[in-house]
Amino acid sequence: MNNWNPEAMKAERRHPDELILGLVSISDRAAQGVYADQGLPSLKVWFERALASPWQAHERLVPDERPQIERALIELVDDVGCDLVLTTGGTGPARRDVTPEATLAVATREMPGFGEQMRRISLEFVPTAILSRQVGALREIAGHSALILNLPGQPKAIAETLEGLRAADGTARVPGIFAAVPYCIDLIGGPYIETREDVVKAFRPKSAVRRSPA
Repeated sequence: MNNWNPEAMKAERRHPDELILGLVSISDRAAQGVYADQGLPSLKVWFERALASPWQAHERLVPDERPQIERALIELVDDVGCDLVLTTGGTGPARRDVTPEATLAVATREMPGFGEQMRRISLEFVPTAILSRQVGALREIAGHSALILNLPGQPKAIAETLEGLRAADGTARVPGIFAAVPYCIDLIGGPYIETREDVVKAFRPKSAVRRSPA
């Protein structure tokens, strides 16, 4: 049997600052074709709104099976060369919710602040946010590192988690997790990500902000 997967080929970075992004939607029924997946389209729409720098996305749709989730994450980081991998779905307490376990199994280091902030944001809306087990982690292999983040399954919650919450005057009330992502990618040797501040403002220390050419 020919198991060659063209999607697993190394991605070509067409610009030094192009983000190579992995998107993984995890759902038994969507993977079986029972209904259309909403996670991948929602993520792509959000990145189209949020990023001012170039990016390319590589997608996977897998069932709630830990070996398949792990394989997708390893493939996107090790073979495709993604700088950032976002998952959606499978982070609750149900028996088949195994995304956090799969993520930690392939990780080299955990980034607990991301999971803490995701739950903080969600608690502004629903008390059941404490049931979420979302994690953030790094996968580091020879010469390459990637950030892996587990997001909620619902499109509205995905946007809220990434963007955070704004006050009536438009100022950030609770920062979204993506505000910290560009600097994290800087620190692990990835591309310089720029965002559209009306969606989410990337935070970097002044010493890390790239000056515009005169």
